[in-house]
Amino acid sequence: MLHKFSMNGINVLMDIYSGAVHAVDDVAYDIADLYPEMNADELAEKFADKYSREQIDEAVEELKELKDAGMLYTEDEYEGVLEQVKNRAPVVKALCLHVAHDCNLKCRYCFAEEGEYHGKRSLMSAEVGKKAIDFIIANSGKRRNLEVDFFGGEPLMNFDVVKEIVEYGREQEKLHDKNFRFTITTNGILLDDEKQKYINENMHNVVLSLDGRKEVNDYMRPRAGGQGSYDIIVPKFQKLAESRNQTDYYLRGTFTHNNLDFSKDVFHIADDLGFKQVSVEPVVAEATESYAITEDDLDTIFEEYEKLAEQLYIRHKTGEKDFNFFHFMVDLTGGPCIAKRLSGCGSGTEYLAVTPEGDLYPCHQFVGQEEYKIGSVYNGIENTAIREEFANCNVYTKPDCKKCWAKFYCSGGCMANACHYAGDIMGTYEIGCKLQRKRIECAIMIKAKLMLDELR
Repeated sequence: MLHKFSMNGINVLMDIYSGAVHAVDDVAYDIADLYPEMNADELAEKFADKYSREQIDEAVEELKELKDAGMLYTEDEYEGVLEQVKNRAPVVKALCLHVAHDCNLKCRYCFAEEGEYHGKRSLMSAEVGKKAIDFIIANSGKRRNLEVDFFGGEPLMNFDVVKEIVEYGREQEKLHDKNFRFTITTNGILLDDEKQKYINENMHNVVLSLDGRKEVNDYMRPRAGGQGSYDIIVPKFQKLAESRNQTDYYLRGTFTHNNLDFSKDVFHIADDLGFKQVSVEPVVAEATESYAITEDDLDTIFEEYEKLAEQLYIRHKTGEKDFNFFHFMVDLTGGPCIAKRLSGCGSGTEYLAVTPEGDLYPCHQFVGQEEYKIGSVYNGIENTAIREEFANCNVYTKPDCKKCWAKFYCSGGCMANACHYAGDIMGTYEIGCKLQRKRIECAIMIKAKLMLDELR
């Protein structure tokens, strides 16, 4: 499978099954998708008004060399290992602990309904948290490195329990030869020096929520009384990022129909506020919401992504005012393992969410939907049918994914989004797919241009 695109002055050919990426001239670019079926004579005739016979012959020879080297027009070898991936013994590698189904913000786009997740406000007890640690240890097999994310609502509203769970986890990892990597996601309202110190000492990564410019953030992320949150949280986030040497955190924002010029928010976060690890992502919302992204918004968003990518290429090249943008970070040299390429995050199998009461769900976005309850930290996995359904979800069992050039980069996309907007985890969230494909092209462009610069 071949995919090609032009951006920022270069032509890119992507061989999907080998993962090879090539920057080529206009001639090779134009004939690339015709060459396998047409010989040089036929191509020369077809492009006689545009290229000389010598140019066509040179391009054909270039494409032939890449094909012979197994770097273009390769066959699909992934489907052959699909059964091996599907039949792996289930191992739980990560838990999302909902330590607080409560929040001190009223974000307009919150899928968790101000932290309540279709239920009532509640806080996780230390007992449930410890049972969750026991559960992941018991179900992790020989896996040594385990991930536990403290999530909400707002987890800092139950911070004493967070500390108890971490302490218990540290005790248990010594007994069972495990290594816990704890992370936490926070809106920052309750962050203070004491909590920052504890987070820096105990959390492998931190996700900090901020949507960008003050007017954008305060409109979408107001406090319970309607006041804005920007002025309170920005100084705290800046202090925490600096205390972590601008690493091991993400400043995560959401853009909506209301700020389609979101590149301004990205540059505000990076340039004006000084954050080096940035992730600003599109909102996922029902089409009836005023802030939802629509098909009509896509061209504008694509232009914003290209604008952002072109600027990041310059910054990566020069090192001036540089920062990392999460969605443009693509590894062309190795990338994720085959299992990750085929099935993504492992929702429902390797990755589970735990409610304050100890119930297990495939991920945080399914919490509160009783039909997706898998079990509990007390009784383990009980609904094996749901787990099997998620285990069988991959880029080959999803019809739209199987024929998509981007499938090994997005691994089938978010199963929760597919479920909520297509009615089935085997479906796709079409707007999300289009945005993802554009982000991948932008990321590839940046990498390709930087690699070309190194060769010159």
